[in-house]
This record gives sequence, C-alpha cells and structure tokens, in this order.
Amino acid sequence: MKPEIITGAEIVIRSLQKESVDFVFGYPGGAVLNIYDAIFKQKHFKHVLVRHEQAAVHAADAFSRATGKVGVALVTSGPGATNAVTGIATAYMDSIPIVIISGQVPTHAIGEDAFQECDTVGITRPCVKHNFLVKDVNKIASTIKKAFYIAATGRPGPVLVDIPKDITAEEAEFVYPEIVALRSYTPVTKGHLGQIKKALDLLIKAKKPMVYSGGGVVLGDAAESLKKLIDTLGFPVTNTLMGLGGFPASDEKFLGMLGMHGTYEANMAMQDCDVLIAVGARFDDRVIGNPDHFLSKPRKIIHIDIDPASISKRVKIDVPIVGDVKSVLDDMLECYGEVKSDHDKSRVKPWLAQIKEWASKDCMAFEDDGSFIKPQKVIQTLHKVTNGDAFVTSDVGQHQMWAAQYYPFDKPRRWINSGGLGTMGVGLPYAMGCQLAFPDSQVACVTGEASIQMCIQELSTCKQFNLPIKIINLNNRYMGMVRQWQEFFYGNRYAESYMDALPDFVKLAESYGHVGMKIEKSADIEPALKEAFSEKLKEKLVFMDFITDQTENVFPMVPNGKGISEMILAGDS
Repeated sequence: MKPEIITGAEIVIRSLQKESVDFVFGYPGGAVLNIYDAIFKQKHFKHVLVRHEQAAVHAADAFSRATGKVGVALVTSGPGATNAVTGIATAYMDSIPIVIISGQVPTHAIGEDAFQECDTVGITRPCVKHNFLVKDVNKIASTIKKAFYIAATGRPGPVLVDIPKDITAEEAEFVYPEIVALRSYTPVTKGHLGQIKKALDLLIKAKKPMVYSGGGVVLGDAAESLKKLIDTLGFPVTNTLMGLGGFPASDEKFLGMLGMHGTYEANMAMQDCDVLIAVGARFDDRVIGNPDHFLSKPRKIIHIDIDPASISKRVKIDVPIVGDVKSVLDDMLECYGEVKSDHDKSRVKPWLAQIKEWASKDCMAFEDDGSFIKPQKVIQTLHKVTNGDAFVTSDVGQHQMWAAQYYPFDKPRRWINSGGLGTMGVGLPYAMGCQLAFPDSQVACVTGEASIQMCIQELSTCKQFNLPIKIINLNNRYMGMVRQWQEFFYGNRYAESYMDALPDFVKLAESYGHVGMKIEKSADIEPALKEAFSEKLKEKLVFMDFITDQTENVFPMVPNGKGISEMILAGDS
C-alpha cells in the first residue's frame, strides 16, 4: 500500500480524528491558518468559533468535566496563546484533561521577535501537565498521541502542543501510533494492598469515622464505588466544592459540603473525628482552614490519591495510598469481606447522634419575608424547577457558593465550576461546553453581574450555535464576595467593589438575539424560572436578571487563618 503523504496541518486534523474528538473550540489567526484550512475540508468533528481564546479553553475544559473525555482547544500564536493561559491554568488547578494546540511563528523566526511571537512553551510551563514544541513534521502525529495520553492518565491535566506555521505546511507520511511508550512517565494506578488493608483496619475500629471526598472521585468515575463503600460501612461523608455530586446529596449520610462555606455539621465532624479517610481530595486552604488548628486534635488520616505529590503536602498522613481512586475503593470493598465480622457498627452510634445534634443548628436557614429576592431562594427554586437534574455551571463568588449550598447534586459531573484557580468569567463558556456535549439536557449558568461581564461576548457564540442555556444572574450590584470580606474585615470600606454603570442585561441579551428577563419581586422567582425552562423557550437562551438583596452574605463562613470549626454563622453577625 502506497504511503499517504499529507501536510502537517492535515496530520493534525487526522490525529484528532483518530482520538475521536467531537468538538474543537478555537479562534483562527495567522499561525494556524493552515490548520483551519484543513478543518474546512473535513467533516469528522465540529469546530466551535468562540469570541475570545480564554473562552475556547474554558469550553473545552467544561466539555471534559461533563463527559470525562479530553477537551480540545485551538489558538493562534502570541496573543492567542496568552489569552488562553487563564483557561489553561484553570484546568491545571482542577486536574482537567484537555489538549491545547497553539500555532507558532515559522521555525526560522523563533527567537527573532517576529510578529505575534511569544515563548508559548515557556509561558505555559508552570500551568500545564506537559507541553511540546514540534519542530519536525514527522513528529506531529506521535506528539498529539502523547499529548492525549498524558492529559488523560495519572492525575489528569492540560497538555499544550505548540506547532510552528511552516511545520503545518510541510508534507510527511501520516502514521498514527497505536501505543505510547514514555520511559519517564508511568503513573501508578493500582493501590498497595497492604496499605488498603491497614486503612480498612483503622476504619472498622473507629468510633468517630469521617469520609472526606473530593474532585478525584468525580474525575476518576468513582462515585458508584464510593457509594457502595459508604453504604457498607455506614459512615458519614462530606464533599469538597469540586467533589459535589460524587456522593448523592439526598443520602442521609451526606453532611453537606465542608470548608470555608461548608455546613456546621460537616466542619465539626471533620475537626472532631478520630479516623479520617480522604478520597481524591487535597486538604487545601479553603477546605481545612489553618493546618495547625486542624492538626490540634489527634486523629488517624488515610489519604487515597492518584498523585503522590498531593499526599502529605499540607497535612501529615498516617496511611498513604497512591492509586486510581476507583480501583482502590473497589479493592477496599473486596477486602471488607474478610474483616466484616470484626466490624461492630453500633460503635459509631454516639458519633452519629453527635452529628445529628450539630445538624440541628440548621446552619443553611435564611430569613425571607418576601420583601427582597433572596439568592438562596433563587437556587432552591432552580433545583425544584429542574428536578435537580440540570448541569449547573457557575462563575466565582457568592453566587458560586449559594449554588453549591442550595442545589443538592445527586449525580457526578453535573456541577461545573472553577475550584482551584477561582476564575471569574468561566460560567458562560462552561455552559457552552456542557450544552454542546449534551444538547438535550438542561444547562443553567449561575452567575453574578461582575462575573458575567468577563466573557459576555460569548453570547454571540451561543447565538451562532443555537445553545439554549439558561443564565441565572444573581445581580446584587456588587462584587459580592469582595464586598462580603470588606464588610467583615475591612470596616465596611467597599473599595472598588460596587458595580456602577451596569448594562441593561435584558436589552444586552436581546441585542445578541436572545430572550431577556428582569425579575425584581420574590413572588416572580418561580414563574420566571418555569417560563425559562418551559417548552415555549426550550430552544432559546434566556438571560434572567434577578435583582437580589444587596446585604445578603454567604454563611457559614470560616475567616482566613482560622480553623475549620471556627465558623461565623448567620446568627452571629
């Protein structure tokens, strides 16, 4: 058979086809025009034209979060690549597998300060799992194969492939490798059986056990395994912000989210337990607060994580288990059969009674006399109207916390938000990625008037691709979380947090060809949401501008530098 000789640009496209890519999110420019010409000639995947490169990476990131597949973004050199950096760093912090293909100036011009040149490999090195500069057309296919493999295996993350323009014009034989062999990269997937048995022994003897699960459960598709183990053991469980949906919120053993804005019972149980098992979570500052305070109470800690670098990073671990979360949980469940007879479940009854007492504080209660729109009520109503079955994306701030607190998630990969980097502007492009991945599903973007303006140009993309996203804008005319901190810790000095000169969001949405609604009365919350999600507006993007109570804060709250159990509750303020 005669070898197939094609251009580097065509090799890129064929490689993406081999990886069964559904969507490429991108924005054209000089350095990638050869690739775009090759895209024009193919019909295997759909290119989604965003209006800013940041949104391309965010949308690819959300596509990955919602589906579990590797997302793909395509950007040009120079400002195209630098615009993408925020999206890349967002994916990196949350361990999301995406491949970013960036154009570069021709090889002979690299280092010559050419037009739209920047050191993309150097700039992105701190916020990618790995990156490549391809200087040989014969290596494009193998490099893309490696990129997809590295992105999706071990602890997932973004991988960037930088390709100079002349390389995309040169011709070579197309051969896509079947397997990848990387000598220096061999991620561990199987947990150590001895450590698993040791952990299990601690768990069944615990009087005050606690399960702390994070985003690793969602990313590792381990939600079902976690549920089986917890049902077997009968232990209480909490989720991090990134882990919501990893265990059903409707289950009585679920204590709610923990951390800076977690529930009273989850935080108290975390602090007071005698054996703690962390599953795919990383003990970060927003979860455990002050590490010294957290470690002031003696407890045994078990930590399951795919990434050995995450174990004992902030908190000393007694039983480390490196491995794929699902595999480790399945092995633990299997080992439980051998020690089942030693497990006295009545041992934890006083502990469960104590947790019940903490829960009786009802820390999520809020006052609502109907005179203002309460953001919490909007989220509760959203849950009711969507039957708890929507994909919910959010930006960052108060609205993000309210969405996490008041929309109980029973399924994984339904809560799509920026956890580690805390990126404003992600909500709308995230919703785009989800809606394209699941065109028949309800997708709600919970945002705020400050966040939505960071990527509001994507309303144009939504129009072009007919994405019927429902935007819930909790508009309190402030950068809400900044204002909250200024109220608590800066003597009510609201320095630059007031959102003056806001647009008319209804008119703005309509100018892009969408439906706009302004909701100012509490009584109109449910009718507005029902209308937005009705059959009549099923095919339309609806922008709902909820004018909310400006004084409302997120509670509970753990101040910076305090311990996880040192919470400010609503009644304390």
